[in-house]
Amino acid sequence: MKTEELYLDIINNLCDGVYFVDTERTIVFWNKAAEAITGYSAEEIIGRQCQNSLLNHIDANGRPLCTLGCPLFATIIDGEQRKETVYVRHKKGHRFPIRVNIFPVCEDGKIAGAIEVFTQNSPIVYEDNLVEQLTGIAMHDALTKLPNRRYLESFLDYKINEYQRFDRPFAVLFADIDSFGKFNNDYGHDIGDLVLINIGESLMCNVRKNDLVGRWGGEEFVGIYSLNQSSEAAVIAEKFRLLVANTDVQADNLSLHVSASVGITVARASDTAASLIERADQNMYTSKKAGKNCITVK
Repeated sequence: MKTEELYLDIINNLCDGVYFVDTERTIVFWNKAAEAITGYSAEEIIGRQCQNSLLNHIDANGRPLCTLGCPLFATIIDGEQRKETVYVRHKKGHRFPIRVNIFPVCEDGKIAGAIEVFTQNSPIVYEDNLVEQLTGIAMHDALTKLPNRRYLESFLDYKINEYQRFDRPFAVLFADIDSFGKFNNDYGHDIGDLVLINIGESLMCNVRKNDLVGRWGGEEFVGIYSLNQSSEAAVIAEKFRLLVANTDVQADNLSLHVSASVGITVARASDTAASLIERADQNMYTSKKAGKNCITVK
């Protein structure tokens, strides 16, 4: 028996699940124990990127790890071994905890991917709809249903890691509703809340698959957008401004509108999450000083 066939036979007869992803996070190997533990066959999993693999790993706080803090992705970036407990979705719909051991695979001195070895951590299972509900509460704003600050910060960390590893450009937008305190004083906080809700609905209906827009706090919103080229940032910011300006609320036979001052910036090699948010925020204040209801791109 050839050495490769022997190794494959051994791996396929382990009690632990084993799978391998390449640097693009595409799953290229899925052993028989992985099939037995998760219910998904190799045919259903191999060829998918791990963030689209149907497993939808989350952590104990309900964070969706496949898009916000994937330990496999982190190991591909820094080459560090990781051991964690995560919650995976079984094909039948329930979630259960697994213990994962992740380590890099190197070829010619470069990281070529990562291997995850996992085993069921306990017999405890959780109904998927309950877990999804708790995840939604933890990661979304109660009023607007948009992603909240925690979700945005996690996604921003992910995008920075992706940019540093794969040079995939992105932009960060910071927006503030103009004179919102006066609006609340004039029409009441219930109407003010309705404005924020309607803006949230407009934003959710117009966000692309690989982007994220959420409520940072109060009347502040943050957007994180993938780019093909830097010039797209101005178009994105202007579209955001127009979405807000064209969202209205009906009250006392009046159609009420608000505007937003918008700042946007493109990620740079030296950026951190804090520096990106600060620069986008400063651009937003430049828009305020310029007369509000406008955009600033720097």
